[in-house]
Order: sequence, then C-alpha cells, then structure tokens
Amino acid sequence: MDVSKAEQGTELETFLPKDGVKNHVSGIGEGVQGKYIAEANGDGALRKAPAEAPFDPFKERKIDHPTTDCDTLTHLLKASLGSGILAMPIAFKHAGLTMGVFATVFVAIICTHCSYILVKCAHALYARTRVTAMSFADVGTVSFRHGPAWSRPYAQLSRMTILVSLFLTYFGTCSVYTVIIASNFQQVIEHHTQVFMNERYYIAALLIPLILLSWVPNLKYLAPVSMLANGLMGCGLGITVYYLTQDLPATSERPHFNGFYGMPQFFSIVIFAMEAIGVVMPLENNMKNPRHFLGLAGVLNQGMAGVTLIYILLGFLGYLKYGDDTEGSITLNLPTDEILAQSVKILIALAVFCTYGLQFFVCLEICWDGVKDRYKGSRIAEYVLRTVLVTLTVALAVAVPTIGPFIGLIGALCFSILGLICPAVIEMVTFWEDGLGPGKWRLWKNVAVMVFGVMALIFGTITSLEDIARVYSEDHKAHPEEEYLMINQTIANVTSSVVEAIATTLAPVDATTIAG
Repeated sequence: MDVSKAEQGTELETFLPKDGVKNHVSGIGEGVQGKYIAEANGDGALRKAPAEAPFDPFKERKIDHPTTDCDTLTHLLKASLGSGILAMPIAFKHAGLTMGVFATVFVAIICTHCSYILVKCAHALYARTRVTAMSFADVGTVSFRHGPAWSRPYAQLSRMTILVSLFLTYFGTCSVYTVIIASNFQQVIEHHTQVFMNERYYIAALLIPLILLSWVPNLKYLAPVSMLANGLMGCGLGITVYYLTQDLPATSERPHFNGFYGMPQFFSIVIFAMEAIGVVMPLENNMKNPRHFLGLAGVLNQGMAGVTLIYILLGFLGYLKYGDDTEGSITLNLPTDEILAQSVKILIALAVFCTYGLQFFVCLEICWDGVKDRYKGSRIAEYVLRTVLVTLTVALAVAVPTIGPFIGLIGALCFSILGLICPAVIEMVTFWEDGLGPGKWRLWKNVAVMVFGVMALIFGTITSLEDIARVYSEDHKAHPEEEYLMINQTIANVTSSVVEAIATTLAPVDATTIAG
C-alpha cells in the first residue's frame, strides 16, 4: 500500500528508540499480532519481535460467579426439558412406535452436533479476535466478518437472521404456552362446573395475568418463579409417567411405522421439544471450565443423552397408552374424574405459566434493544412494549388454539433455521480459509445438515399449516357463527385499546424527537 512521506515519517517515529530504551509497537492492521523492535545499539533495522504467547480466552475470562460443570448440566436439562416434552406422544403418533424411537435419536444427534459446532466455532473465534465470550448473534456476525471475502458483506444480515429467528421462536413458544395453560385449566373447570365454553375464552382470560407477569422488571425477580416452575413440572411429569404405565396394551396393538406423510411433522415437533440452541452460548459463557462443555463426555453430550432418553420414554409410553386418541399435550389425555390426574393438569399449567415469563424476556430484550435508544429513560414506553407483546401472543393463540400443529409450525419455521441451518453455515464460514478437511468433508457434512433443515422447514411448515387449516375448518363448522363474531369483536376491542394507549403514550416522545 502506498504511504505518503508524512505518513512514513509519522510511522517511523513510532519505531525509533527514545532515551536508549527499546520500543515495542503492535503491528498495524486488523488481525496482525506481530510486533516490531528497533535496537538502540544496533543498525537501526526493524526486526520481528518474538511471538506473543497464544491467547487463552478462558484464562482471560473474568466471571464473578462462574458455574460448575454440574450447574451447567442442570441448567441445560432445565432448558431442554420444557413444555415441548408434553407433545412427544403425538410426535410418536405421526411416526409410529419403532420409527419414533430411532427418529428421536437421529434428531438428537443432529441437534447436539449443531450445538457442538456452534461452541467450537466460538472457541476458534475467541482466539482470532482476542475476546473471551460471545452471544449466538455475535458468533454469527464475527464468523462472517472474519471469514472469506465473499462472506463479509453478509455479516449484518447473519446477525439479523439470528435475532429475528430467536424472536419468532420464543414469541411462538409463548403463544403455545398460553394454549397449554388454558387447555389444562379448561378440562378441570369444566369437570367441576359442567359449564362448557370454547377454549378461546380461556385463552383470552389469561391476558391480564400474563401482562402482570410480564411487568416483573428483570430476571433476578423471576428466579424464584423459575425454581417454582421446575418443581411443579417435575411433580407433574412424575405423576404423568405413573398414569402412562398403568394397564399398557401390547406393543403389537400400535403401528411401528405410520408412513412418510407424518414424518415432517414428527421432526418439527421433536426439534421444537429438544432444541436448546438459544441457551448454549449463555451457558458456555458462564462456565468455570468452558472446555468441559465439549468433548465425548462433555457437559453437552451428557445433558442431551439424558434428555433424549426421557423424551423417548414419555413419547413411547404416551402413544402406546392412548394410540390414535393421543392429544397435542399428553396431560389432556389423563382422566378428568380423578383428583391425582387433575392435580397434574393444574401443576403443569402453573409450571408453564411461571415459565412464560422467562421465555417472554427473550422477545422483550430483542425488541427493546432495537428501540431503547429512541426512548431513553422512558419506563412507560418499555412497559407499553411489554403489554403489546403479551397481547399479540395471546391474540395469536386465540386465532389458532391447536397445540400439535402449532408446535410443529414453530419447530419447522424457527428451530429449523436457528438450530440447524445457522450453525452449519457458521461452521463453514469460520473454517473456510483454514481448510474444510480431507475431501472437504466438513463442507459436505454441513450441506447435508442444511438440506435436512430446509426439508424440515418446508415440509413441516406445509403439513402444520394444512393441519391448522383442517382443524380450524372443522371447529368453524362445530360452533355457531355468533360465537366467532363475539370473539373477533373482543379481540378487536382489546387491540383498539392497546393501539390507543400506544398512541397516547408515545405521541409526546415522537413530537419531542421530531422537534429535536
């Protein structure tokens, strides 16, 4: 590169020894780690200084309260064993008993591998950029920015793709949670009151409680709620397994393979239930020994192996017990006239309600980070945003109150991109210039993962939308038109009130912004 004489003089002055002391200057240019040295008693020539010790991001990482391997494993299990496990029996219904077992193991291997390569890429990028921790979006951005020349213009696009996918994933999850809560309460209430209403009314009734939960200021105050949710979920699942093991029919009474038509929806549901890609980087970033996260007997493999066994157990027993009558959430199959079974529905509903706040904070942070600079110091604007987001999740659940196809749609649309396609692309870009292995095996492996992800995305989305349309059409025929008009009017009134509140709250801010 041509350098002007003035620039040459300025640059050379930085290398000249002053007062007989050696002068060390870092190499110029991004990514250059070499240093040059000019000897005071020598010939004045610049010589390359001895190379620095390799950068160890894990020794440089400073964490006030690092987590042990056991703590990380506990968090990983908690993140993976969510409400999606309740949909495993209906996933087995789409695949069949034997196919469900092998296909669950297959999905588990792919999901675990994608989490593995995401962390592996992060470790490589730590050394390149001399940083000690990154988020999922950071890994995507930095891999493109420091990758081959053709990838660099897409760094910001990769970040936006990850953030949008994260938002859609957790927004859809919040809507699914709303349906699960309402459905479980509905069965118990109708059994005791003999008053039957459309489940959409129960979903709409959750709006105010969920808004109040979303107003909890930060995650610190939600920690006790999360602990309560874990205890409730554990008790509920334990009682559920007890019911599933009573009077089981022979395995010969259930099909072992239900054909290929249901496989896309099976993959979508299992991916939704098992995928925990959103928590992988936060867990790694807070570990005392981050290297222990990977490896054959690492925390990731241990956690996912245990999760896979539990998912197979519940899915297999649930479908074996109820067959074609299996519901979208297995708790809906439990007896409605027994106190113990009713307690399961209440425990699961309360556990999911408590977990809603944690899932909601992901959506809130993504949206608030995008607008907080415009409304600096405005707590009102933040709480309006919280209220709007909760209202939208409830409105979506009211519009499509079908758990199974809805879970499949989220798994196909969001987790296929976030958990499968993005990690595969990130690994290719990260190691593109270092070589992709003998015969470019890493390239072909990631192409295969992306093909699987795209197929799950396309076919899973199509079949989920078809199922939602079919269920909605049947539901429409079964209920009077007046009921739907009333529901739509209620939603319209709520939406109108929210929009009016937003306009009233943010109008002064906009006027100030324009005046400024």
